[in-house]
Parts: sequence; structure tokens; C-alpha cells
Amino acid sequence: MPATNLPAIRACRPAWNMGRIVGQKRPLEPKHVWAIRVRLEIAQRIRELALFNLAIDSKLRGCDLVRLKVAGVFAAGQIKHRAAIIQSKTQRPVSFEITEGTRKAIAIWLEAPLMVGSEHLWRAGFTSDCISRRGSMPDWSGNG
Repeated sequence: MPATNLPAIRACRPAWNMGRIVGQKRPLEPKHVWAIRVRLEIAQRIRELALFNLAIDSKLRGCDLVRLKVAGVFAAGQIKHRAAIIQSKTQRPVSFEITEGTRKAIAIWLEAPLMVGSEHLWRAGFTSDCISRRGSMPDWSGNG
């Protein structure tokens, strides 16, 4: 039985990621991390500085980071030196050290009027599932 040639299927429009870099991105270099920290400090973006510093210290996924509660990092009137959380993806406990700069940023953030009586560390934008908000913050690293 002869094989019939089927017509080639062509897309009506180009792919959404045509010309874009796909796959895993390179990690930030220390100079980029410090550049972001300095710019957040200059702009007095305390919440973003605390969130960024805690993300760097903990290396948690974004969905686990926004699920952190005040009680998880704050006890007896001060910020803990170490914190622990159960990862939502692996269901395994992860403990991490909170550096001095991060503790200072979190302490300033917890004194903000928005945080009075809040159970979660990051009130705005809290969701129960992992939602990527890529592009919601400016790219200050210089990577484009």
C-alpha cells in the first residue's frame, strides 16, 4: 500500500517565544544582588528589600516564600536567626539562616502600619497556590 503524502501543517502565526531565550536562566552574580539591594534601599522600598533579602537567604520557591507567616520569623520580640518551613512541592521541611541585613529589613517591615495585626509576612498578593509573577518587578540586574 503506497504511503500518501499529507500536506504540511503551517502555523497561522509565529510562536509566542520566537526569538526569546527559553529555559533556565543564569543565576544572579553577587554584584547584581548588591546592585538590586542598593537600589531598593535608595528607593526606600522596605517590603521589596525584605522580600528580596529573604529570598536570597532562604533559596525558597516563590510560592513558599509568600506563605511565610510572621510567627515563622518573629518570636519573643525579635527576628529569629533561623527559620523553617515545609515546602509545598516536596512536603519536606527546609530550615535556613536569616542574615543580619535581612533581619534588619524584616524588622523595619514589621513596624510598618500595614503589618499591624497581620498573620502573613507578605500581605499583598498572597495566594495559596504557586503563581509566577514574572515581570511584576523591574529588572535591575542589567541582564535584560
